[in-house]
Amino acid sequence: MTLTTPVPITPAARPIRYDDRLLFLGSCFADSVSACMAAYYFQLTANPFGTLYNPLSIAQAIRLQQVPELVEWGGLFHSMAHHGDFSCPTAAETQTRCEESIRRMQQALKEATVVCVTFGTAWVYEWKGERLAVSGERSSSAPEPTPVVANCHKLPAERFTRRRLTVEEIVAAWQPILEMYRDKHWIFTVSPIRHLKDGLHENQLSKAILLQAVEQLTLHATPYTDYFPAYEIMLDELRDYRFYAEDMIHPSDQAVRYIFLRFADRYFDAATRRDMQTLHQLFLDRNHRFLHPESKEAEAFRTRLAQKEAEIRQKFPWI
Repeated sequence: MTLTTPVPITPAARPIRYDDRLLFLGSCFADSVSACMAAYYFQLTANPFGTLYNPLSIAQAIRLQQVPELVEWGGLFHSMAHHGDFSCPTAAETQTRCEESIRRMQQALKEATVVCVTFGTAWVYEWKGERLAVSGERSSSAPEPTPVVANCHKLPAERFTRRRLTVEEIVAAWQPILEMYRDKHWIFTVSPIRHLKDGLHENQLSKAILLQAVEQLTLHATPYTDYFPAYEIMLDELRDYRFYAEDMIHPSDQAVRYIFLRFADRYFDAATRRDMQTLHQLFLDRNHRFLHPESKEAEAFRTRLAQKEAEIRQKFPWI
């Protein structure tokens, strides 16, 4: 008896291995999956600009070279291209943190062999009036910042226009990026997290637009650009509220873990899986907590762990 609707998963043409460097961008679902990867010591960077939800803001994060003009509100200075985690009481502090995030993004993008992008919503908020300028001098080749903001930072609603992106807009923003970085393996997903504040029907329309946009991008982009069906796995294989967190919106830890295992089914070959077992055990050992940390047993455990780490670093020097 089958009590679920299985989503077919076939091995990817290009598997992910431990010598790959990964960059995760997008919604909080990207944060969740990258956290699973980190527990196996894959080399990765996750969301240098903080959590980003809409495709245009994620695309801007890749292209941005300088910090947009900061906005003061609520006793903090905000970058409209960054998550609220970058907001600080002084403009100088916010500027410094945002500049560092841009450097981190550009470095991670340069080194990445695999880029995983999760689109969360097609609904966006555009800054009314003139576009926010970038701080300092701007290269003539740098694109103008989009009026679409990454985060509203609780500013008054009258400062924004809310609208829904079209499939064509998303594809137009992303095709040049995929062409520019044809050497990378791009993996697109659509977040299964529902944006209920948009409305139930509006959320469904939003997800449909994202799915259509990804379909076009994966059909007409680079040889190694594909789609991972996290959205379908959550809605079909895990179609039960016991797989949701208490808010009934976000996937539970168990659901995230399950989707990660399905991700592994597609992108990890047998050799990588063997290494994963070894490295995850190291992760568990490093995070083991003793009731009596000064005991002889604890000291012997730490000695064995140090020896294990030295052996593992011969093959995985970044650990």
